[in-house]
Amino acid sequence: MSTSAPSAIVCRGLKKHYGDVRAVDGLDLEVRAGECFGLLGPNGAGKTTTIEILEGLTKPDEGDVVVLGRRWGSQERELRERLGVSLQESRLTEKLTVYETLSLFRSFYARGRDPELLLEDLSLEEKRDARVGKLSGGQRQRLAVACALAGDPELLFLDEPTTGLDPQSRLQLWERIAAYKEAGRTVLLTTHYMEEAERLCERVAVVDHGRIIAQGAPADLIAGLGAPHILELATDPAVGADVFKGVRGLRDPRQRDGRWQLAVASLAEAVPALVDALEGAGAKLVSLSTHRATLEDVFIALTGRELRDE
Repeated sequence: MSTSAPSAIVCRGLKKHYGDVRAVDGLDLEVRAGECFGLLGPNGAGKTTTIEILEGLTKPDEGDVVVLGRRWGSQERELRERLGVSLQESRLTEKLTVYETLSLFRSFYARGRDPELLLEDLSLEEKRDARVGKLSGGQRQRLAVACALAGDPELLFLDEPTTGLDPQSRLQLWERIAAYKEAGRTVLLTTHYMEEAERLCERVAVVDHGRIIAQGAPADLIAGLGAPHILELATDPAVGADVFKGVRGLRDPRQRDGRWQLAVASLAEAVPALVDALEGAGAKLVSLSTHRATLEDVFIALTGRELRDE
């Protein structure tokens, strides 16, 4: 995507405090038109508060917000006609059928999508006449996204859209989000699923304690670690970080839950050297696993915590 693309969202100096809790603490953000942008962070990082401010549901204490060239407080009706919102938890009327629910949401907009097409897009045709209260969790989540698409929005907000879904339901939603983006629309989603962010988002911002601590393309953030692989190991007896100092190619040793996590540039070079260093220290490997570096590893490197930490 061209960096000259216009901005769908711009916010500067965004703040929202609840007593002593700084939910959003001076956040700057820009989302380009036509991209899928992800806000990543653990529960309590400020993602949901930020997205609620951008949606016009929560008023900030400080800061400036421009969405699709408009500010909340003026021309709100016009702006809401151009947005689709799927909240982290949607409370839909359980006695309505799926089709009735989509028809109701479609009626809120001057123009929009045919409910029958929405049923097809979100794989809900077989549940057309089922009552909402009888749907599974995955079906309810797909229905919530279908409702968000009822007005054929230019900008779609998705707050933790796949939390709690089974793998098949998650994959179905990913495909729908990707198709929406490919049609030239803009998506802002919050998530703590790193695979989701890496698969869907051109750019992401990592949020912690109400601030953005890193921002960029997922591949660029991962490359910033300086090592494409992560080694995880346990030893008997336990060893200290000093054992790894002389091992070529090992970086940033971190200990978590009794296991060491080590960033490495080359597995072929690092593993034999690591085994030799452990033997020299009188320790043996109890377990060893590897994975390619991910956005989760970026967050751990920046904060020392995991994205799923409460």
